[in-house]
Amino acid sequence: MIKSIETILADVPTIRPHKLSVTTMNTQTLVLVRVRCDDGVEGWGEATTIGGLNYGEESPESIKTNIDTHIAPLLIGLDATRVAAAMAVVRKAIQGNRFAKCAIETALLDAQARRLGVPLSELLGGRVREALPVAWTLASGDTGKDIAEAEKMLELRRHRIFKLKIGARAVADDVAHVLAIKKALGADVSVRVDVNQAWSELQAMEGIAALQDGGVDLIEQPIRAHNKAGMARLAQRFAVPVMADEALQGPLDAYSYATAAAADVFAVKITQSGGLMLAAQVGTVAQLAGVGLYGGTMLEGGIGTAASAQLFATFADLSFGTELFGPLLLTEEVLQEPLVYKDFMLQVPSGHGLGVAIDTDKLGHLRRK
Repeated sequence: MIKSIETILADVPTIRPHKLSVTTMNTQTLVLVRVRCDDGVEGWGEATTIGGLNYGEESPESIKTNIDTHIAPLLIGLDATRVAAAMAVVRKAIQGNRFAKCAIETALLDAQARRLGVPLSELLGGRVREALPVAWTLASGDTGKDIAEAEKMLELRRHRIFKLKIGARAVADDVAHVLAIKKALGADVSVRVDVNQAWSELQAMEGIAALQDGGVDLIEQPIRAHNKAGMARLAQRFAVPVMADEALQGPLDAYSYATAAAADVFAVKITQSGGLMLAAQVGTVAQLAGVGLYGGTMLEGGIGTAASAQLFATFADLSFGTELFGPLLLTEEVLQEPLVYKDFMLQVPSGHGLGVAIDTDKLGHLRRK
C-alpha cells in the first residue's frame, strides 16, 4: 500500500551559466518525489524542468503544489505493487501535468523494482546495453570558452559529442560561432545544434544550409513545435537530420510527427512524454517508423538521469546517443555515489530499482526551506 508521498524542491547552482534561446540558467531546481510504502520499501522520482516557466507550462513550484494537493491524495492507500493501475487513476483524474506524473510513476516503478530485486529496466522490457554515449552541451555563448571546454572533455574521455545551444543571436552570428567550434574540434568529433524553436522557417533554411555545409550532423527543433508542416519541409529539404524535441509531448505527438515525416530523429524525454511507460511508447513509434532515437534530458540530477538511463538502455536503436549529462552541470550531488561517466559513456546503474541511493543529509542541506 502507498503510505506517503513527499515532494522536495532542491536548488543547486550550475558550474557555469547555461545559455539557451529562452533563458540563462545559473541554478537548477530539482523536483524530487519520495514514495513510502507500508512494506518498508520506498521509491524516488524526479520532475525537474528548465528555467521555471521559460521552457514549458510546468514550474518546480506548480509541480510540487499539484502533487501535494491533487495527485498524492488520489494515491495514498492504493496497492503500491500495481503501478499501472495507480497511474490509470492519476491519468483519469488529472489533466496535463506530464512532469509531475512522470515523477510519481518513476517513484512507484523504482519501489516495485526494488521490491522484486531487479533493475528498473527489467520492468520496461529489459536492457540491451550497459552504457550510453553521452553528449555535452556547450552553452557559454563564448566561442573560445566553448572550444576550450570541449577540448577538456575530449582529453578527459568524457564526451566526444557536443551540442551547441543557439537561436538567441542573429542566424549568421550563430552559424559563425558553431562552425568555428566545428573547425577547431575536427571531423572526428560530432557537433550538433539545438535552436529551441527560435528560428522562423526562412531563417532555418538559411541556417541549416550553412551548418550542413560546415559538417554539423544534427539540427534540433529549429522552428516552433506546432509547425509540423514546416518541420516536414525542412526534414525533406536537407540531408542533415532534423530532430523533434519540444514537439513531442507523448506517443500521440510521436505518431503524428512520424506519419507526417516531420523529423528524422526523435529526442525522447521521460518527463516531456509524461512518464517512463509513455516515453517507451514514443521510442516504439520511432522505431516502427524508421525514425532515429536520441535520449534527451531536462538537465535532471542523478535520480531523473538514472531513470532515463534505465529506459534508454532498453532501446534497440540509439543511433544518435543521449544527452544525460545533467548531474555533471551541477555543483552538488544528491546521490551517495555519483553516476559513473567514463570512456565517453554513462554506465547504466545495475542495482535494484533505479540503481542509485539518495544522500538524505546532502539533500537536507539543499532543499528549499
